[in-house]
Amino acid sequence: MTLHITNGSNLTEYLKDLDFKGDFLTWHEILCEGPTTTRIDSKEFIKTRQAFLNTYYNIEIDEYDLKNEIEKLEAIANYSEIVLWFEYDLFCHINAIAVISLLQQKRITQPLYFVCSGRIKGEKDLKGLGELSPEELLKHYKEKIKLEENDIEIATGVWEIYCGKDHNLLKPMIQKSSNFKYLNSCLKAHLERFPDSKNGLSRLEFHILKTVQKQTIKSKHHLLGCILNYQGYYGFGDIQIKRIIETLSEFFETKDTHLRLSRKGHEALLGRKNFSKELNNNMTYGGSRRLDFQFNSKENKLIKTVFNGH
Repeated sequence: MTLHITNGSNLTEYLKDLDFKGDFLTWHEILCEGPTTTRIDSKEFIKTRQAFLNTYYNIEIDEYDLKNEIEKLEAIANYSEIVLWFEYDLFCHINAIAVISLLQQKRITQPLYFVCSGRIKGEKDLKGLGELSPEELLKHYKEKIKLEENDIEIATGVWEIYCGKDHNLLKPMIQKSSNFKYLNSCLKAHLERFPDSKNGLSRLEFHILKTVQKQTIKSKHHLLGCILNYQGYYGFGDIQIKRIIETLSEFFETKDTHLRLSRKGHEALLGRKNFSKELNNNMTYGGSRRLDFQFNSKENKLIKTVFNGH
């Protein structure tokens, strides 16, 4: 029998509607944001995640539900294989490497298969699993990739580094070849979440201000929709994008029924000043705080932030 581990309840229901055989474990976490601990099936991990999600997003984790999902792995002897269903973006890839690490921590040895959406022949944009037609989804399943020992080592290595303080250690991982087709792009996108050493904005924050500058954006809600649809390899949900837009609120203003860049917004895009301190967005990514590092695009690496260097 197959155990399907999916990236959310919508996909779980979609697969059930298509009469996929086996049992389902649904992964609901957003581990690309907030502090994490290396050991996933632990009280420390649950407590850490509960505190973060409640503080930043007013989300209450039901500890019983989380344990209930993970406890499905206790009956692992019932399964002959495990299929991981995750998408091409950073959001999903951080969750996927966490799940693979959890399976390794539990010494689970069943064959692991990976189903990942992304580029579809004849389509311009990358597509999520839930956006695929039933025929496309079945084709993805038939072409699922068996993860080799090298893939599992890379996934667990990335998770350990992500839970640590020095995310520059991810750089060699970007060069490694694996069956994770989009991991390299996701890791590059992750490093560019730290403030740029010139303007103090992350790549996505810069993209949001560029969108306000170039397009006719009528409201923050309109801006939210635009960024959700065009955010590259991040894969963030509406609550995450909405929070980022709010942190940028001093960089634009409503004028003549449209959003316009403020003076600060123009200065940021021109790189005349480093705004990282003013943004005061000290999100934690795994084991590293955002304001502790800045991304130097010339050197293509993170450098320690001077004002946070003690």
